[in-house]
Amino acid sequence: MDRIARFFDDMKKKKVAFIGIGISNTDVIRMFAEKGVETEARDKNGRDTLGERAEILERAGAKLILGENYLDGIDADVVFRTPGMNWWNPALCELRANGAVVTSEMEVFFDLCPCRRYAVTGSDGKTTTTTILAEMLAASGKQIWKGGNIGNALLPEIERIREDDAVVAELSSFQLISMRTSPEVAVVTNVAPNHLDVHKDMEEYIEAKRNILRHQNAFSRTVLNADNVITASMAELVRGDLRWFSRQNPVRNGAYLDADGFLCYNEHGSVTKLFHKDEIRIPGMHNVENYLAAVAALWGEVDPEIMRKIAQEFAGVEHRIEFVRERRGVRWYNDSIATSPTRTIAGLSCFKQKVILIGGGYDKKIPYEPLAPHLIDHAKLLILSGPTAKKIAAAVQNHPDYQGSPEIVFVDGMEEAVKLAAERAVEGDVVTLSPASASFDRYRNFEIRGRHFKDLVSGLGD
Repeated sequence: MDRIARFFDDMKKKKVAFIGIGISNTDVIRMFAEKGVETEARDKNGRDTLGERAEILERAGAKLILGENYLDGIDADVVFRTPGMNWWNPALCELRANGAVVTSEMEVFFDLCPCRRYAVTGSDGKTTTTTILAEMLAASGKQIWKGGNIGNALLPEIERIREDDAVVAELSSFQLISMRTSPEVAVVTNVAPNHLDVHKDMEEYIEAKRNILRHQNAFSRTVLNADNVITASMAELVRGDLRWFSRQNPVRNGAYLDADGFLCYNEHGSVTKLFHKDEIRIPGMHNVENYLAAVAALWGEVDPEIMRKIAQEFAGVEHRIEFVRERRGVRWYNDSIATSPTRTIAGLSCFKQKVILIGGGYDKKIPYEPLAPHLIDHAKLLILSGPTAKKIAAAVQNHPDYQGSPEIVFVDGMEEAVKLAAERAVEGDVVTLSPASASFDRYRNFEIRGRHFKDLVSGLGD
């Protein structure tokens, strides 16, 4: 009996509870129930919200506990928390104190995964970097399994994964905070204030990120951003092959951008010039950094010509500086992934002219003062809504360089924002949804927010 079979055989002797019935979690819960594990699924939402998912799980044999009191009376040996659930939630603390195993889908998957694991974390750029890694490995002939904080859950695929395949995972701080297994190849794109509405403080957030490399061994590979102070400080934890990437300076072992704009790799003094930054199809210097990170992670595994081909052809990930349409000479972009000030700053750098920016949303308790000078330099009109609207406006208006531009307008929601942007934009303008805030005040996630924006823009007519 292999490790995977032994694991599920052991689970049949235990009571297992899942907290959170998200779209990706549905397949995990169903897998446990169909294997004969005594399984219950708990969620704050009712049957009306869950819809078909509730029926699917009950048909598989899972017991559902739904509604406001979904955390009451948990009597389970093993509890799977949804990643977004605070690790210090009183219900989870009590379960651990009572001897229950509190884990997650990604923790179990990493323990059981039979193949080489590549994982990416960071405050910004992790989804694009993860996708670039997957594209390069796939072009090299690997069977790729992509997941984690991006795409589908990976644990339901565990029995199909073979030793010579490759897993490429994006890992959030919420997933990493309790993980005690690290990947063979770990990439940290950068670290900046984020999710401080959930983490106790910035130090806990940083410590969670460190878990991506904390449990690596001497045969592992770690890729760190030399230009980010917090990320660079993680070098002290590295046990294996440390590689750097830098947009600002040459590095001794890793990838960097040279003075002529070429992406290069330096292998202990032997420099290979790869391709020019202008060959990268997706715009923005932050995407140059994403490619540098991917090059450092895969150097020696993927042919440089394949790296160049992906750079020239890969069109990007939805909701990340995504071109929506051109209407009456105005170009519209969806950057809904910009859930923090640093992401919005990166997005603004992609445009040569001042933009009309639609922003605001759920408050993650992040300071907006660092964003202010970039909005003053790169925006002509701010259209703001949601709980962070006044905070963003105050950061701009209180900045010493603010002289009345950009103009700031408050609206009630996305419909009014798109309507106003369409009225105010003139030929040659750029309108970008780049909220610098999470979506939870109005939308379940940034994807739904971005698609709503795109639907509204597409519906403007000619």
